[in-house]
Amino acid sequence: MDDFLTLSARTARFTYGAPRAFTFGDGGRLLWYLRSDGPTDPFDSLWVLDTATGAESRTADPRELCPEPGPLPVAERRLRERIRLVAAGIGSYALSGDGRRAVFPLYGQLYAASPDGTGAARLPVAGPATDPRPNADGSRTAYVCADALYVSPGGRVSPDDGARWGVAEFAAAEELGRARGHWWSPDGATLLAARVDESALQRRWFTDPAHPELPAEDFAYPEAGGPNAEVQLWVLREDGDRIRLDWDAGTYPYVSDAGWESAGEILLTVQDRLQRNVLLLSADPATGRTRELSRTTHPLWVDPMLPGTPARLPDGRMLTAADTPGGAARALAVDGELLTGDGTQVRRVAGSHEGLLLIEAGQRDPSEQQVLLLDPATGETTPLADGPGVHSVQASAGCLLLTSADADGVRRTVRTAEGREFTLRDLSEPLPHRVVPVLERVTEHGVPTALTLPRGHVPGQRLPVLLDSYGGPGFQDVSAEPRRWQHRQWWADQGFAVVTTDNRGTPYVSPAFTHAVHRGFSEVTLQDQVAALRALGDRHPDLDLGRVGVRGWSYGGYLAAMAVLRRPDVFHAAAAGAAPTDFRHYDTAYTERYLGLPQEHPEVYERDSLIPDAPKLRRPLLLVTGLADDNVHPSHTLRLSRALTDAGRPHQLLALPGVTHMTPGGTREKVMAQELAFFRRELA
Repeated sequence: MDDFLTLSARTARFTYGAPRAFTFGDGGRLLWYLRSDGPTDPFDSLWVLDTATGAESRTADPRELCPEPGPLPVAERRLRERIRLVAAGIGSYALSGDGRRAVFPLYGQLYAASPDGTGAARLPVAGPATDPRPNADGSRTAYVCADALYVSPGGRVSPDDGARWGVAEFAAAEELGRARGHWWSPDGATLLAARVDESALQRRWFTDPAHPELPAEDFAYPEAGGPNAEVQLWVLREDGDRIRLDWDAGTYPYVSDAGWESAGEILLTVQDRLQRNVLLLSADPATGRTRELSRTTHPLWVDPMLPGTPARLPDGRMLTAADTPGGAARALAVDGELLTGDGTQVRRVAGSHEGLLLIEAGQRDPSEQQVLLLDPATGETTPLADGPGVHSVQASAGCLLLTSADADGVRRTVRTAEGREFTLRDLSEPLPHRVVPVLERVTEHGVPTALTLPRGHVPGQRLPVLLDSYGGPGFQDVSAEPRRWQHRQWWADQGFAVVTTDNRGTPYVSPAFTHAVHRGFSEVTLQDQVAALRALGDRHPDLDLGRVGVRGWSYGGYLAAMAVLRRPDVFHAAAAGAAPTDFRHYDTAYTERYLGLPQEHPEVYERDSLIPDAPKLRRPLLLVTGLADDNVHPSHTLRLSRALTDAGRPHQLLALPGVTHMTPGGTREKVMAQELAFFRRELA
């Protein structure tokens, strides 16, 4: 590999050494986070910053606690896949209710750490442990072992009934934003726990052909149109009593959030299967009875891209997500009345600060994000961080952690209620390139695009084009966040004009823009990508539209394969990684949200499947799949490869043993090197 790819692999794409996983504790006095010791150190330690002095200290070093780490427990490995975590060492932690004690898993063991410099202490566990959660004062820790819920000190607290306890099922962790399955009551004596019955689900299997001596692994998978896991919530008391929360789980099977509001109230958010109705429920932990507090509805689907809603404000009013008339903006509503308007695309409710709501929103180009204070009484907004770039925030008891990202890098600043300000140390590799792509909105739909050219490009020199887009729901490519442009600049410096396009269906332009893929991915995605490419070709004559390659991973791999299969007049070569080639075999919560049930709309699934297109292939196609990918199972790629083979269509297949959807450990860079050779050969 060349120097850039080698550096990218050694630094985990320039993330090693950067602080992450921030949590305020002890009323804002402490800021906990994870960070390794430098740009090539993969082992994250647990750190804490004293916001009164600005002093930081290490509270746990994984190399001291576990000098010879073994493999991760299977449950921990799969949880990390769901939350897209690739760091070694301490991957995650949880704080006690008072924020003065942190507990974390490390290679199956549990450890507790305090900010007093006494070091981390090992906790007794029943076996390989995952997802530890300390109670209010940190005196007890709940954790999951072998699909059962335990407490340390203590023992097993969940019944042995064949179900999984204390965990988030696949659909919740992968698609609904809930990666946990147990919660302590405020008094630290009672647990709320999820009971997950996956007996009706099909099993998916993996085997590593590079290690035929190892047994195969399997897991329960909710395939579109098939059964979901049955999820119940139970209150588990110290005396052994158990109370089930009662709601219409047949109509609202998805639990997207849960937790204790007080000792006498539990709040839970539930959704119907097609996610058109989202209910916030109040539950009585003594009886299990629930009542509806708010209902958010949409005729297509309630967009999950507004974290922090629904919620109850301190005065008892209900804060919910809403669309402005005509679907021009994602907005907030209080008791059903719009609070924000067309000029503010709300992206997240981050909490409260000085009696006002703290939100992340876009008020300019979709590529940028501002932090605003929002008056819940008047709807008036006040900028807190609104310079060029992407800004985000965390808050607690008057303390703020502001993260600002622009072409010059990423900066993290702590502001205290007393007016002190500290900059968090970042030990990551400085970004090699200062990239300022040309951002333009094109076509009648105002599709966001970015054009990255080789450094030192001489106008008049024609360049082959490389389309490098994701294109799917839930992810924005065209953003002012600088790290996502480093690899695209490398591609450009190899002699390509790199085009990135957020077609309709992607977030943050408007609800109407996002909802355009209702009942069909392929047509809108491909139409917008082709139209945007041609519009950019008209504006930038150096783009040689007679030589266009396309690459992508996951939904981007679906786009890449579809591009050469269905529009060979526009796209001349494709590298398609981890492509979901037939959504009938993808998961329930994601797929049915957009396409509906396959039993009710078989024509939609047939239209979006790439398998019937296999005989049409007449352009070079490189298929890539990780054989340990439990998100887009390798069978997606292998089915398309088989269909191409059966149709007599030549293609290339790169199957990566032991590689997951996240392509960690330098795999992505090795694949990029092979893709470069492929495109240079095919677009010469």
